[in-house]
Amino acid sequence: MDTKQALAKVAASLQEGAELRMQISRDNAEAIVEAASVITGCLRSGGKLLLFGNGGSAADAQHLAAEFVGRFIGERRPLPAIALTTDSSILTAVGNDYGFEQIFARQVEGLGHSNDVAIGISTSGNSPNVIAAVEASRKLGLKTIGLAGKDGGRLSKSVDIAITISSVNTARIQECHIAIGHLFCELVELDLLGENLPERLDSKSSLSQ
Repeated sequence: MDTKQALAKVAASLQEGAELRMQISRDNAEAIVEAASVITGCLRSGGKLLLFGNGGSAADAQHLAAEFVGRFIGERRPLPAIALTTDSSILTAVGNDYGFEQIFARQVEGLGHSNDVAIGISTSGNSPNVIAAVEASRKLGLKTIGLAGKDGGRLSKSVDIAITISSVNTARIQECHIAIGHLFCELVELDLLGENLPERLDSKSSLSQ
């Protein structure tokens, strides 16, 4: 690939991502606001967030948990959020004894309470372990939010609030998922801090460096 082709590829990829975000604004803005409101209500009532996904979606779960426990923009108290993707002992023990499909569901059953919110992330919308964890969450009375891709798959039909990125490009879907996750953080902080929220990202934030 020569420089001209590479530059064209960069422009096309960025254009695709920008157009997809505008489509999300048209199609999913209300669901994003509703999900953020549910998250805010959960945190105000003493609940916590449980986040889970595979691969890049696992990284998104961990990223967002860090934003809530640390801070996103404003100085505030830590907000309880747990990524169910990080404990290698739990993941390997449950995977070995119960199967990979149960690695998140088992943790939901052990950690989840009815005033919590479960956030499942799957670019295909059909990850079996994400679906199993959502089903376990619903049985326990947790509110459920799903970030999906493509046609939404089973995930979009299993959760209380589904936000589906209508694309078959996994990379673009992942980029939109983290953007939506950042919107969750921003909207929650706006609700909790109101006019005390700074206008721009604090340079001291660990995830802004």
